[in-house]
Amino acid sequence: MNDSNNDHPPRLWTPLEENFGLNPKVAMLLVFGSIFFLVLTIFWFFYSAPPTTITITSGPPGSSFATNAIQYSKILARNGVTLKILPSEGSSENLDRLNDRSMSVDVGFVLVSPDEQNTNSDLLSLSSIAYQPLLIFYRSPAPVTLLSEFNGKRVAIGPPGSGTRSLALALLQLNGIGTKDTTSLLDLDAAAAAAALLKGSLDVVFMMGDSASPLIMRSLLLSPGIRLYNFTQADGYVRRVAYLNKLEIPMGSLDFGKNIPPQDVALVGPTVELVVRPKLHPALSDLLLEAAQEVHGGAKLFQRKGEFPAPLAYNFPISPDAARFYKSGKPILYRWLPFWLASLVKRILVSFVPLLVVTIPLVRAIPALYKWRVSLLINRRYRSLLKLERQSLAPLTPQQRSEMLVRLGQIEESLHKMRVPASFANLFYSLRGHLDYVRSRLAAPPESPKSPLH
Repeated sequence: MNDSNNDHPPRLWTPLEENFGLNPKVAMLLVFGSIFFLVLTIFWFFYSAPPTTITITSGPPGSSFATNAIQYSKILARNGVTLKILPSEGSSENLDRLNDRSMSVDVGFVLVSPDEQNTNSDLLSLSSIAYQPLLIFYRSPAPVTLLSEFNGKRVAIGPPGSGTRSLALALLQLNGIGTKDTTSLLDLDAAAAAAALLKGSLDVVFMMGDSASPLIMRSLLLSPGIRLYNFTQADGYVRRVAYLNKLEIPMGSLDFGKNIPPQDVALVGPTVELVVRPKLHPALSDLLLEAAQEVHGGAKLFQRKGEFPAPLAYNFPISPDAARFYKSGKPILYRWLPFWLASLVKRILVSFVPLLVVTIPLVRAIPALYKWRVSLLINRRYRSLLKLERQSLAPLTPQQRSEMLVRLGQIEESLHKMRVPASFANLFYSLRGHLDYVRSRLAAPPESPKSPLH
């Protein structure tokens, strides 16, 4: 049995060498491999933790997008997550930011549209959260029936970066109105456009909740001389423009006492999607969907109770995490435990339990494996020794006896070359004792032969 070199101080892998008879390189590899996997497990434990802060790109202050973002932030704060709100000009700018990886943005409100950016995007949708009606206010002594009648007028189509502007341009183009005719298209924000319409310096204003506040739109609805355009061709627009929905404001639903509007008003509008980047943590995806259910789940003017949020795929595929949420809800840990505690327990289960499941059986198996290995090596030499002793029982010439002593020495030499763990020293010294016994027999052969043990 080889002894470890006492000239060197103990090393991390010395116990493995002494107790299991491992080669120093193998023992060192096992130690550093174990350390590596432990460090990797600890790293994964912290790396897999959900962020405590995420950023949403919303809309202009006062818009429905901005208002929704504020409500989301309050709900997420109850679970210890901070939602930073980044104002924008509206849906188009939100989409630009989400596609721009240099922007620190995780989630945003985006209107369904035929935008070419969606085709090559890896963004995902958590859900559709609401209808977004397009409201067109205009000043005219008589109702306007067709959008084409706005040709030659002064029209505010919303600021660049807003979904309002994108949809306004698409609808005006369908009616033959563009930038090359007498129509003056102005990129005014909602407040400036409303003020200009009330003063008479503007004829038509396109507005949607992504860039205009409900207060501004309501003030125009109640202003004398300002009319709300009734989409008499709503069915045709919905058939022609696939991402639009037909909506309706019932007569008197805005103010029953003043009967506003005085008749049913047909509108069109896209759906709003809650869009995220693909690497959003699943736990945060669940929190956002819970917030969406709380904010958008009730009955409103343009939707029934429970209609939203809904996993409707339009511009972007539904996130796998969202699909799982709609199918089976939150994971069981997050249902019964606070968010921070559920996250901690889940990470422990995912990170450390697999390590223990692999390590414990392995540690328990190592002694048995090495005992089997050492026993196999020693038994192999016992077989050689038994064979030699059996041959020695026959009458031997001095030459034969000398040859057997050489073979016995070879068995002993191979025994000394074995790396035998200290825990199996009894087997080692037992074999050495039996070697000495056979050597003594060869030196002084017995008078009468005896049968060897089997």
